[in-house]
Amino acid sequence: MAGKHRGPTERAMSKRNSGRSTPGRRELLAYSGFFGPAFLARQGLAGALAPAAQASAPGDPVRGMKKSINLWAFPYPDKWSLQECFQVAADAGFDAVEPNFNLEGEFSAESSDDEIRAVKRIADEAGIGISGVCSFLFWPYSMTHPDAARRVKGVELASRMAEAAALLGTENLLVVPGAVYAPWLEDPVPVPNDVCERYAKQAVRELIPVAERTGVSINIENIFANGFLFSPQEVAAFVDSFGSERVKVHFDTGNIMQYQFPEHWIPILGDRIKNIHLKEWDKRTQEFNLHTFRTLLDGTTNWPAVIAALERIGYDGYLTFEYFHPHEHYPEALIYQTSDALDRMLRRKA
Repeated sequence: MAGKHRGPTERAMSKRNSGRSTPGRRELLAYSGFFGPAFLARQGLAGALAPAAQASAPGDPVRGMKKSINLWAFPYPDKWSLQECFQVAADAGFDAVEPNFNLEGEFSAESSDDEIRAVKRIADEAGIGISGVCSFLFWPYSMTHPDAARRVKGVELASRMAEAAALLGTENLLVVPGAVYAPWLEDPVPVPNDVCERYAKQAVRELIPVAERTGVSINIENIFANGFLFSPQEVAAFVDSFGSERVKVHFDTGNIMQYQFPEHWIPILGDRIKNIHLKEWDKRTQEFNLHTFRTLLDGTTNWPAVIAALERIGYDGYLTFEYFHPHEHYPEALIYQTSDALDRMLRRKA
């Protein structure tokens, strides 16, 4: 329609598809990858798969964004101490680490304020920052759990996490607001979607005064496996419903990659994004479990498009690599490889 306004995404799609009345190379490669080259040849489509031209040289280095890594990528506490983890991360070139708040242990619900301050001193001595606080506890103590006692415990734990984040000197707390169900449980009791939303909003409202008192941001993470907040529009509406600058978004690139694309979410979420997890995913993998997440660059994420989208919204926070399987042998190799990959994604290395 003449005069109709088109957003940047629509304009990019139009430019990419203009003048194309036949499938392009990337589309044909996708068919080939799924059905196989022999099948494609039998359809008379293989001839168009000529060698592709090399990509153009990268532009200027990305400014502002900082490199971080979650502690799950380290053999902690089984093989390495917290001090060793922090030192290896610093030596590998990371700006910060993201520790995980546990039920028990060195950084946990049983830690005193002084013990948490000791964790901060270890980071300071290693010369590395703290990018935020993460926790698995939002699953067993979901704030939308069918059991009211679990919901109460979940809010209590999240409140302590906010206090712990402040003690570590970070304003970022990742919050999983709730779940319709947890797919890895053998016999999960699903929570109806409207009930899940009601419980989640109630919980976040209880956390806002704690966030204001501690100076911490409640960053809502997108997770498709929880059956809740499936689209960027839903996440944006959920965050905006609180009318609080203390409620933002922790955007995870890998958590949507099975069905969607992070570069499409970023412009919609915009400046709501306060912190980021980078997880690699391979769309050629049909099964979902934690083993399907890959090391950076070993997947199908369009990282140049993701970084460009973040640049366009002016994001200048942390990019935290999240990975759940530290290497059994030579675990430092994963840390250094990730740092190198981030340098290339941020155009700091050719």
